[in-house]
Amino acid sequence: MTNTDRIYLRAIGPADESEFISLMCESESLHEPWISPPTTSVLFKYYLQRLAKEDHEGFAICRQEDDKIVGVININNVIRGSFLSASLGYYVGKHFHGHGYMQEGLAQVISYAFGKMGLHRLEANIQPDNIRSTRLVARCGFTKEGYSENFLFIDGAWRDHERWCKVSPRSEMRNIERVQMRAVEDNHSHRSIMTGIPKT
Repeated sequence: MTNTDRIYLRAIGPADESEFISLMCESESLHEPWISPPTTSVLFKYYLQRLAKEDHEGFAICRQEDDKIVGVININNVIRGSFLSASLGYYVGKHFHGHGYMQEGLAQVISYAFGKMGLHRLEANIQPDNIRSTRLVARCGFTKEGYSENFLFIDGAWRDHERWCKVSPRSEMRNIERVQMRAVEDNHSHRSIMTGIPKT
């Protein structure tokens, strides 16, 4: 388990369906029009199917004091080879917004992605008017690289996005094949190492 005094990360699984959907439904006014998390049982099952793939990870940010899910961070579209990159998606519960939980959780996910997963680069694609999100990634060390027109189809339209990036502080990777092999071998075990919840 990875944790601070206030939060810890764990993998999302089927047992989280009720709490997850309830949190996302009550937070729709905060999330729209920026992102559309699963808000029904069917959509949650599709989400779990996506997480079961080799190129996706999903983590619940849980509060230490009561184990409640306060937010979610996803590592999406992991690309190995010479790229070693992934994109991030994240959303916080309405009643937990503004308490710093997402910043703490994102810092832990970044450490996990660059360490255990052996990634080199993380991207966060954010709509320009989503100031809360751009401030979050900036506080976590991301820099704005560019602008992508009509990048993602969200809320019934193609939306422009800013591209924010953070690169691993490693100055070199002496044996990239060794790092990749380790990440692949650990893929089915790192959830249990980190959270005690196996991949389903």
